[in-house]
Amino acid sequence: MTTSKKNTIAFNFVLEELYALDPIVKPMFGCHAVYVNGKILLMLRNKDSYQEDNGVWIATTYDHHSSLRKDLPSMRTIKLFGGSDSAWQNLPSMDERFEQDAVKACSLILKGDVRIGKTPGMRKKKKRN
Repeated sequence: MTTSKKNTIAFNFVLEELYALDPIVKPMFGCHAVYVNGKILLMLRNKDSYQEDNGVWIATTYDHHSSLRKDLPSMRTIKLFGGSDSAWQNLPSMDERFEQDAVKACSLILKGDVRIGKTPGMRKKKKRN
């Protein structure tokens, strides 16, 4: 059986690193979101558009950017979002430190680092007219 690029999980070595946490992978925006215990931790992206943003996206907050960059030197803002700083950050696959930093991010997750991961909010119900 062949798997199309669309259905293939990019950078599946990340899932191997997080195996002990029994991660759940869900398709999202043409990528794959990685959840553990109800928290979204990462997004794995390898698409033809905005290739400079391919890699591992990290769910974090602005407050943690500075300290995470010390641990993950290749981490940067996601250009796809218009160049302004976003809470989500990217470990770009084109960077020479990509795999090293992605494995380090997994190590931080395995240690329960609170800087990585967000609990998805409840969606608001649409008002009916």
